[in-house]
Amino acid sequence: MSREDEIKQGLFDHTLVGHAKDVKALTEEGVALGMDPMDMMFGALIPSLQEVGRRFETGEYFVPEMLIAAKAMQNALAILRPLLAATGAKPLGTIVMLTVKGDLHDIGKNLCDIMLEGAGFSVIDLGTNTPPDKVVAAVKQHQPPIIGFSAFLTTTMPMFKVNMEALAKEGLRDKVKVMVGGAPVTQEYADKVGADGYAKDASATVRLAKRFMQAMGYDMSGSGEASEAAVQAVQAVEQFMDKVGKAEEAITAVQKKHAGE
Repeated sequence: MSREDEIKQGLFDHTLVGHAKDVKALTEEGVALGMDPMDMMFGALIPSLQEVGRRFETGEYFVPEMLIAAKAMQNALAILRPLLAATGAKPLGTIVMLTVKGDLHDIGKNLCDIMLEGAGFSVIDLGTNTPPDKVVAAVKQHQPPIIGFSAFLTTTMPMFKVNMEALAKEGLRDKVKVMVGGAPVTQEYADKVGADGYAKDASATVRLAKRFMQAMGYDMSGSGEASEAAVQAVQAVEQFMDKVGKAEEAITAVQKKHAGE
C-alpha cells in the first residue's frame, strides 16, 4: 500500500471515530505530498461521513458521534478550502462571513466560503461565536458590500437581529447587505428579522451574493463558478450536516418538552 493510500485509509478511519488531530495531521501530510484534494475528499472524507450517517440511521451511532465526526472533517476542510476553491476567477469583491455569538458550528459556513471563493469573492471569515462588536469592527475595517450570518441552532438565530441592530447603531446597516443562513433558518425568519436575503445552502449563497452585487452596480462579467467536483463535495457534506441538524433539533424539542412537564 502506498503512503497516499495509507493517508486516505487513515482519513476515513479517523474521521469515522472523530479523531480531529489525526485527521488534521494526515490532511496536512497529503497536501505536502501533492495529493489531489478531491481524491482526499471523495476517496476518504466524504465516504467516512456517509458511513457515519449510515450508522446513525441504523442506531449504531448517536448525535455525539456525528458531531465529533463533523468536527474532525472540519479540520480537513479548513486545510483543503483554498485548494478546493481555486478557480482563477476574476476578483469580485469582499464578503465577511461568520457564525453568530453563542454558536460554535461552522462547517456550513466553511462550505459557503469554498463556493464563494470559487466564484471569485474574497472571503473574510470571522469564525464562530462572533460577538456583535466584532461584527461592527469587521464592517468598519473591510467595508464589505455583503456580510453573511450563520446559525445552526434555533437558540442562536436571534443574534441575526442583534447584529443588525449593532450595525444600525453605528450607522452601518444601510451600507452592507446582510444574508443569513443555517440549518434551522427559513426565508420567513430572515424576512422577520430584517435580513436582506436568505440562502438555504452554499450554492444558493453564491447566487444571492452575485444578485446583490449586480443590484449594487458591480461588474460581474468575470465571475466564475466553483468546479463541479467542488460543488459535489460541498453538497455531500451539506447532506450530512442536514442530518446532524435535524437530529440536534429533535433532541432540543424533547428537552424542551421535558422541561415544561
